[in-house]
Amino acid sequence: MSIHSRFSNRCSTRTRRALGVQQVLEWALRTEKARLELPEPPDPERSECLGFGLEYVLMQRAALGCRIDGGRYKPGSSTHEDAEVVAACVAGLPTSLGGIRMAIRIAELARAGMTPDWMPGAVPRCVPVEMKRNQHGERSITVAVGTTRVLSRGKWRTVELRACPVTWSPHPDQIAAARRHYAQWWLALDWVRDGLIAGGMLRSIDVTDAMPKRQPWAPRPRREQFGNKPG
Repeated sequence: MSIHSRFSNRCSTRTRRALGVQQVLEWALRTEKARLELPEPPDPERSECLGFGLEYVLMQRAALGCRIDGGRYKPGSSTHEDAEVVAACVAGLPTSLGGIRMAIRIAELARAGMTPDWMPGAVPRCVPVEMKRNQHGERSITVAVGTTRVLSRGKWRTVELRACPVTWSPHPDQIAAARRHYAQWWLALDWVRDGLIAGGMLRSIDVTDAMPKRQPWAPRPRREQFGNKPG
């Protein structure tokens, strides 16, 4: 058997790992330390800003039949070539899904091994705006809101009306914003997953359909909460 045949057989039998897109991102950006190749800032003198999406990167690589060296890539780098493809895919996020800003956010979270904080268990509560403590303990701050006249011991007296300013903590808008950001991150991950699967350029990884929960804050169906009733 020739050396070429033995090499081909070894490549064909190489095991490929099946990973979900979040695992793939953490492997590429955290373990392999792949870096995003972000586009240069647009030239204000040009009427049109030309961009290179994932499809262009994949087509050029397929046409050459090898890895493309460019940008910050250095020959002899220990970064796995699949990790570079993953980073290129993330960097190609379209503007409709957050573009460069979302790509950086995805990379930051993947390198930290985290998901966006969607404020699990957060419930708005009505609380005093400010508290103060003295020798008698802790109590809420009150403010004057007006006056009124009251009859006390046969005389009319003017007394001050005071109220305790309150707020919602956490505020409903804060919770909604956190969950909106999570939903945007989820959609971006879904795009990256579809791009990696459609591109078919990863040589050692099979990207599965597995995704983080789309709305982890949504109430679970009653069947999941209490289990199936015995038949």
